[in-house]
Amino acid sequence: MTLYLDTEFNGLQGALISIALVPQDGTNPFYRALHCPDPIDPWVAEHVMPILGIPQHDKKVIQADLEWYLTTWSEVHIVADWPEDLAHLCNLFITGPGTRIRLPKLTFEIDTVDAPSTLPHNALHDAVGIATTLNPNPAAP
Repeated sequence: MTLYLDTEFNGLQGALISIALVPQDGTNPFYRALHCPDPIDPWVAEHVMPILGIPQHDKKVIQADLEWYLTTWSEVHIVADWPEDLAHLCNLFITGPGTRIRLPKLTFEIDTVDAPSTLPHNALHDAVGIATTLNPNPAAP
């Protein structure tokens, strides 16, 4: 399964705020937000936080949800348009020293794309834009 990834984070190389994975067929996206009580970047406070649209959770909850979501498939290819998106995703895999969530076989791709978004700076809407741009004719579910 190919999944299209986008994240929002707390300024350049800042902590993860939200993450979205959109399957190639457009069904059953994954969208979660982490607690971010004090955005360090005023731009993030003004443009990202007000449009999250979902409750914020702690990292352990999101890791458990992500493990369940990804292990739905035996192989997953993840496409992002920015390297930091993949870094944030991979950091969610790590649960402690020498431990991680269960994962299927994973491959990654970074593609340069200028994807439209119906709600810019919202990870879910941005991931849908990437998916639609790179995979304009999704398979029927």
